[in-house]
Amino acid sequence: MRRGKLAMLNEGIARGYDVSAPRALVIADAAEGARAALHAAALAGCETRPPLSFAAAAHDFGGHGVADVILIEAAGVPDPLLDVVLARADTMARERSLGIVAAVLPEQIDAAAALLSGPRVQLLCMPSDSERVAAVTAAKWMARGEVHDVSRDADVMPFQRLHEEVARLADTLGRLVREEARQQHAGVRGPVSGYRGPGDEAAAVDIDAPQVRAVIRARRMRGQFFGSELFADPAWDMLLDLFAAGLERRRVSVSSLCIAAAVPPTTALRWIGTLHDAGLFERQADPSDRRRAYIGLSAKGIEGMKSYAGAVKRAGLPLV
Repeated sequence: MRRGKLAMLNEGIARGYDVSAPRALVIADAAEGARAALHAAALAGCETRPPLSFAAAAHDFGGHGVADVILIEAAGVPDPLLDVVLARADTMARERSLGIVAAVLPEQIDAAAALLSGPRVQLLCMPSDSERVAAVTAAKWMARGEVHDVSRDADVMPFQRLHEEVARLADTLGRLVREEARQQHAGVRGPVSGYRGPGDEAAAVDIDAPQVRAVIRARRMRGQFFGSELFADPAWDMLLDLFAAGLERRRVSVSSLCIAAAVPPTTALRWIGTLHDAGLFERQADPSDRRRAYIGLSAKGIEGMKSYAGAVKRAGLPLV
């Protein structure tokens, strides 16, 4: 067990908290955001205290009791204050193995993505209630996994067992798309021998950015004639956008990539995390602006896209 976790458990016992119940620290200025976060925490089975304002969190972040999950509602918060709180939340989450669920506005995506870079961060953009609940449920299990067994008695009441099973089910539902994508599309497949001929391995890929951009435009035009939800394919749309950007030697911000995905921002952010976990995306910090992070194709992603483009060309098929 990490030292930070042990210290938090001891602090919880000293204050008389039920250490078997996961705890959520809510940071919010807007009343609506605070209510939404508290409601999601309650539905996810978390114990909460009164919300903390951003000013209070910036002044004394670590002195407001123990927590397993930090819930941040960023709407209406000035940029300088938001930066301080996000940076401190990220540091504390890393040190104590906490989960973070941050709900942000579209214009705050880039700053949040740059400042919250820990392994247990979930970014939401104008989320629904169900998205908040799913995110909090997933965060509490990720954060408490290593202390779960030592914080409960061996003889658990049937109701507590039922509660745990419901929480696990909510966790599964909340991360369904991410888990399925990780299991079924976890990376770049190896070359298909049936489509290769002598010398194909050394063949250069003759494709340029305008060709890829033409494919993207054609994909967007479908929405003029059919419902866009019929063809939602955010992973491929983002791969195409980053492939074209790489050919153009242009960097792509997180918010711009969310737009390219052509799905709701929270869904796009989840897919960015999935493709990053699969090793296809890589995070690129902006050395001149700590409030901005870029996303690019990894070497694995570039190889996959070039190999696909080459295979399509050899087969005499269009890039789609």
